[in-house]
Amino acid sequence: MAIPVKLEAFEGPLDLLLHLIEKNKIDIYDIPIAEITEQYLEYIRQMDAEDMNIMSEFLVMAATLIDIKCRMLLPKEVNEEGEEEDPRAELVQKLLEYKMYKYMSLELKDKQMDAGYTLYRKQHLPKEVEEYKQPVDYETLLADVNLGRLQEVFRFMMKRQEDKIDPVRSAFGKIEKDEVDMDRKMLYVEEYIRVHRRFSFRRLLEKQHSRMEIIVTFLVILEMMKLGQIDIEQQEICDDIMITSKVMAEAI
Repeated sequence: MAIPVKLEAFEGPLDLLLHLIEKNKIDIYDIPIAEITEQYLEYIRQMDAEDMNIMSEFLVMAATLIDIKCRMLLPKEVNEEGEEEDPRAELVQKLLEYKMYKYMSLELKDKQMDAGYTLYRKQHLPKEVEEYKQPVDYETLLADVNLGRLQEVFRFMMKRQEDKIDPVRSAFGKIEKDEVDMDRKMLYVEEYIRVHRRFSFRRLLEKQHSRMEIIVTFLVILEMMKLGQIDIEQQEICDDIMITSKVMAEAI
């Protein structure tokens, strides 16, 4: 028979389940699902259904309890290690975690309340004490300082400065921006095509002096192909790309 549960409010479904377990003095590792489910559903029937967001959380847990109850009526499943799986195991783990978090939150709340009762007096020192500075005895401070000690300190400071230098980047010196004139490169490629008429694309790129020049030359070739000034062909996938001047061919 279901036991009527009339409580003001709970923070969530796990809070309600934990209350039912503690009230009935049930072992959390051996929860009687049928009894707890019946009490849980009885509480839901008495809930105010105006806030559907809160109500939906409790309904999801109710469905979970019913699912566990159904699985407990079926033959128990066996895991890979040959042990029988308890359908309640996942729920028990969640309840233990929630119980731990709830206990920690209560402890923190108590500490916060205790801190509210603590009063601190503002520091007040006489002006003479605040302005006092301990005198420095330079003779005692420099008693063990000699030329050897100074040289050791100097070497240590120089070593720290050397460690700040990147051994890889510093070897390359200053990296300057490589600028390539697009128009001049276009004239260069047009002259090269006029002289050679048919040539290897690889051979053209090998004559460039920097990575930026290779990129600009490649863009020039694409533009000339788009304008129909050259033909590009490749017999096989790994073969060299051959470029032929269409302007010279039409003139011939």
